[in-house]
Amino acid sequence: MIGRFDVARVTLVNPNRMKPGVGPIALDYLADALDVAGHEVGILDLCFSDDWEADVDAYFHSNEADLVGMTIRNTDDCYFASRDFFVPFYKQVIDRIRANTDAKIVLGGAGLSVAAKAIQEFTGADYAIVGPGENALARLASDISDPSDLSDPQNLPRSRKWIDNRRYFAEGGQAGIETKRGCDKKCIYCADPVGKGTVCRLRSPSLVVDEFKALVDQGIDCFHLCDAEFNIPLSHAEAVCRELIASGLSESIRWYTYASPAPFTDELAGLMKSAGCAGIDFGADSSDDGVLRSLGRDFTGEDVRRTAEICHRHGITFMYDLLIGGPGETMESVNRTISLMKEIQPDRVGISVGVRIYGGTAIGRMVTKQGISKSNKNLHGIIEGNESFLSPIYYLSESVGLDVISHIDRLIAGDSRFLHASMEQIDANYNYNDNSVLVQAIKAGYRGAFWDILRKVHEGTRP
Repeated sequence: MIGRFDVARVTLVNPNRMKPGVGPIALDYLADALDVAGHEVGILDLCFSDDWEADVDAYFHSNEADLVGMTIRNTDDCYFASRDFFVPFYKQVIDRIRANTDAKIVLGGAGLSVAAKAIQEFTGADYAIVGPGENALARLASDISDPSDLSDPQNLPRSRKWIDNRRYFAEGGQAGIETKRGCDKKCIYCADPVGKGTVCRLRSPSLVVDEFKALVDQGIDCFHLCDAEFNIPLSHAEAVCRELIASGLSESIRWYTYASPAPFTDELAGLMKSAGCAGIDFGADSSDDGVLRSLGRDFTGEDVRRTAEICHRHGITFMYDLLIGGPGETMESVNRTISLMKEIQPDRVGISVGVRIYGGTAIGRMVTKQGISKSNKNLHGIIEGNESFLSPIYYLSESVGLDVISHIDRLIAGDSRFLHASMEQIDANYNYNDNSVLVQAIKAGYRGAFWDILRKVHEGTRP
């Protein structure tokens, strides 16, 4: 136990140093929850540090802490071509913090939840919070045991005053907002239900708009909604759009979002456009019905086609994210998917090859049953001694193997709409980890979702 505190001094740490910088909205949300619970909050954000070790030393030289909370946004870059693994760096940060303070260290975040025990053991942290952390961290800070003392985190205020959102906007091109948390879909690979829960917990549309206003007051006018799928449930997405329209904010802001190809209607598209939506990233994965069923998706290739028709009709910029190489994938199914993409003409198509395997997912259980060994020809990456799937490990169907990468190259034949995972040109493709093209574009004034910034840069569209 960390001891009993009426008022605890809690330092929240962001160790994520990917560029362009992505605002650690979890720290903004956690800080509000701690503040409501009566604790003192400090922020140590290492994203922009020129010398992160010196910044850790300087912070704890000037500030005392009873508890240190560190967010783990990603364990790796989730990118087959590079497989950049971040957890060893997180251990370095924790070791440096321990050299400066005796405070207990607790980990949280979406990245932690996919392999919490393994990450805690690897880094030597004292605690790990799986899933939403607002109540759990407040409870740990106070060492309280009565859940009635805690508020529903969906109804907590979100002041957005704790991190430097203005700088993240200037150097990251957007600010993030949640309208809900959790996902009830059954995709076999997705870590969102593992980390955020299997039930959609909806925020009041009025509170969502209040959060937009708090960021607009900081000079921010471009946003990304961080929901797993904005349009699930459909009624909540419509209500958020109507609230934005009624507030008048929709006339002065732009926002991007993730969405599922179903349910997606003309009515929702019209509302989204009127509410300020500038672009939609549809998580399609494939347009082959057999592959979609193997991946646990609950829509069809015809639904994918329909989203394109609706977006073209309403003049909405949109892209599809494809996930190539999962169970059931063949060269023929790849051909069908790429062919449909060319036919329906989205503004961009992001192609990821190989399915990152996480513990707690259906594909993780399937691979464990098959055997995590080099004899399993579907596996690539760190295989031996990686039963927790902590280190980067991917499923790439033996039916397509590594040949699928060059096969896709031939299919897209230089079509600039496709962002493809090349093994030879890691810096020139669809990877947002230390992407110098994006960094320079944002510096030049481009704002928006990263995929849309890349589109505008390639087409020569002015910021």
